[in-house]
Amino acid sequence: MTRRTVWADHTAPESRPGAAGRGHGDGVDQSGAHEDDGRGFRDDGTGRSRGRRRRRGGFDEHQDSGSPSSSRAEQGQPPTGDPAERARAICLRLLTGTARTRKQLADALRKREIPDDVAEEVLSRFEEVGLINDSAFADAWVESRHHGRGLARRALARELRTKGVESTLIDEAVGQLDPEQEEATARELVARKLRSTRGLDRDKRIRRLAGMLARKGYGEGMALRVVRQALEEEGEDTEDLGYEAF
Repeated sequence: MTRRTVWADHTAPESRPGAAGRGHGDGVDQSGAHEDDGRGFRDDGTGRSRGRRRRRGGFDEHQDSGSPSSSRAEQGQPPTGDPAERARAICLRLLTGTARTRKQLADALRKREIPDDVAEEVLSRFEEVGLINDSAFADAWVESRHHGRGLARRALARELRTKGVESTLIDEAVGQLDPEQEEATARELVARKLRSTRGLDRDKRIRRLAGMLARKGYGEGMALRVVRQALEEEGEDTEDLGYEAF
């Protein structure tokens, strides 16, 4: 803000706005409060006026003076106007830093009231240039969630369905996990959990370990087989162990 100077020497105190009720000796109100000169400046008692920022709605005046489009851009909001431009801006923002399926983006556009025909055109164009690739998304999801969380094929397929991936692509993605790899991961999960179950009776340990595997999508047969082997290696008697304990 440009500083403006009010020359107190050239103006009689009586003619200055806000001068009424002020003392004539030192130019400062007896209460000690600094007066406003009526133009957004305050007298600090020395004959000089200091600029004062005005606030409107919690923002400085210079922030409010910007155009609506610049304010929206600074806040990361999509531009107004052409629905196709808005749709492209929304998709690009959502794709920044993370992959998304076509259905996820379509849901986001519908939520923002983008016309269906416009959304379809924009999404198809994004697929053509490779910005949307549900097959690659499914492959990466399986790789990440299996090695990071130990999820089995059944749980991975369920998650991909909720994200709108087509069944054929889901089958191809989860098909990358062969049964041997899935069982090896189940054994690793049980080995990590086994220590925390020591001290419990056998059946309770079985339910806790097998339940953990079930939540991650492993079938009952594999879960029971893996848990039984882990307990046998610790010296537990599992001869009478059947499916009823699961």
